[in-house]
Amino acid sequence: MTEQNNTLGIWLMIATAFVFAMQDGLSRHLAGEYNVFMIIMIRYWFFASFVIVVAARKAGGIRRAAATKQPFIQAFRGVLLALEVCVMVTAFVVLGLVESHAVFAVYPLLIAALSGPVLGEQVGWRRWVAIGIGFVGVLIILQPGFGVFQPAALIPLLAAFMFALYGLLTRYVARDDSAAVSFFWTGTAGAVTMTLIGIWFWEPMAEGDWIWMGLLCVSSAFSHFLLIRAYEVAEASAVQPFAYLQLPFAAALGLLVFNEAIRTNVLVGAAVVVGAGLFTLWRARVSKV
Repeated sequence: MTEQNNTLGIWLMIATAFVFAMQDGLSRHLAGEYNVFMIIMIRYWFFASFVIVVAARKAGGIRRAAATKQPFIQAFRGVLLALEVCVMVTAFVVLGLVESHAVFAVYPLLIAALSGPVLGEQVGWRRWVAIGIGFVGVLIILQPGFGVFQPAALIPLLAAFMFALYGLLTRYVARDDSAAVSFFWTGTAGAVTMTLIGIWFWEPMAEGDWIWMGLLCVSSAFSHFLLIRAYEVAEASAVQPFAYLQLPFAAALGLLVFNEAIRTNVLVGAAVVVGAGLFTLWRARVSKV
């Protein structure tokens, strides 16, 4: 890759982080008015349609996109991500965007910690120290034992663990399947899962809210398109650190639109978590050189 391509990839990742944050804001609004499962189900219907259209337009069509040697793991990945989205959107409603994203930022550290037992990768002592420091940051955010700890704060932590496992399984299936195959299974398996769950929670939606729902669906597909393009034109190690910009983007949205407050311990803890995460990404890149 050239530096010019990496630069383009960085800007695409920044745009991805921004659209993801706007998508989270739309999810927070809609899930505050309607059932979470129904909202995610409709979102996945559009996402699956987008995935199928993309697959159909490529050489080999849908049959090639669905061809995998690991159907059970691929399906489990799709189910896991759909359920993780439900958990995270629930966190947005219960805790707000600021605190949810502050805790969720720990997921790259969870990936680093679990990459050894799950993928057999070697994790050096420097990254283990960074992982430990990152979890100290989470404790600063959660404040256990100080009389203000909310059990609800564990909701985004569960989402982070689920997303980390999804990320590890994505890397595992990448040994045999292409990104296009994984993308197809992510959308279709997730849509089937959410339909089986969400159809039981259907409720009428106000006409004006269908506009927000439409924006959520479009932003979901657009964000994945931007993400795919970012990884196509640049090295993953060069653009991945900029995914952390979703945290300040979402926090700004929470403060300005939803009138959320940001506590000092959340700000400090988030800085510690992000700093540790960036260090693990840097060490991972250095170890490959």
